[in-house]
Amino acid sequence: MMKPHINIKRIYDPPAKDDGVRILVDRVWPRGKKKEDLHMDAWWKDMAPSTELRKWFNHDLDKWEVFCESYEEELTANRKDVESELQPLLKNHPKTITLLYSAHDTEHNQAIVLRDFLQKLINKH
Repeated sequence: MMKPHINIKRIYDPPAKDDGVRILVDRVWPRGKKKEDLHMDAWWKDMAPSTELRKWFNHDLDKWEVFCESYEEELTANRKDVESELQPLLKNHPKTITLLYSAHDTEHNQAIVLRDFLQKLINKH
């Protein structure tokens, strides 16, 4: 079985045919976006960093490493929930999964951490 490739993309970028399954991974709805404009397949609100962690990080690059570790700890603690969201998706054998996020910083955001975590889970199966 071919394992899907996981991309990340800003929600404000236009959808593309090769996005595959599009999943919003922010806890908070993106500013200025209507649901019908997002062209998304799911909203994994509960997969996003906790409100406390998100507010603490506040996109402060000095906190990036600790944020990554803390978010990965949250994901690990909720691994059963993560897997329960992921399994039905994988049964449809998507070639590509695109995680959508709204942060301005394309190199330091929760979608990067979640992508890496999901990729590890997928590779174990």
